[in-house]
Amino acid sequence: MFRLIATRRALTKGLCRNYTTSLQPSAKEVVPSVAQAPNRATTWSRDQRPKDEAMVGPRFEQMDLASQPDAMAAIELIAEEPIHFSNQRIVSCDGGGGALGHPKVYINLDKPGAHPCGYCGIRFQKEDHHH
Repeated sequence: MFRLIATRRALTKGLCRNYTTSLQPSAKEVVPSVAQAPNRATTWSRDQRPKDEAMVGPRFEQMDLASQPDAMAAIELIAEEPIHFSNQRIVSCDGGGGALGHPKVYINLDKPGAHPCGYCGIRFQKEDHHH
């Protein structure tokens, strides 16, 4: 018992003072300036961090970002998709890919303008019929 107490006192008195568990910053530049996406210069949400701020830390230290694919920003790709017009008041969207799609949702088109699908962003709009 005395040996155990003596060992604890020795450890607390200075044998472990140089030990630290805090992370040390990397000496090399972790992320060079990185574009958000080839088709997007800035973030599209005020809550989103820019890519060069988000891709920091140990996960990205050994990664050469120049060799990684630059994915196109989905918000811009969806904007290029034409609006699907319908003469129905309610339309359904399932992503269009069968098993690769998403759960079927129903979208009410009573209000004027385009209405996006909550899953994939494809826009639907009711055709104007004048009586």
